[in-house]
Amino acid sequence: MAISLSVVLLLAIILVVLLRGGSIKAGPAIVAVLFGFFLASTGMAPSINRFLNSIADTINSINF
Repeated sequence: MAISLSVVLLLAIILVVLLRGGSIKAGPAIVAVLFGFFLASTGMAPSINRFLNSIADTINSINF
């Protein structure tokens, strides 16, 4: 839960920065948000979640 919440927060910040910087307009941003919302309710959501968790675990296991 903590990882998904932080990813959502990070993506929201990136979206706001892109909107304010003029890199992305409001229309495509709304489409991207709606795409993510509807993608979360499909059968692909658990696979995407497992993939993102495995990436987070891999990054977490790196020792600097």
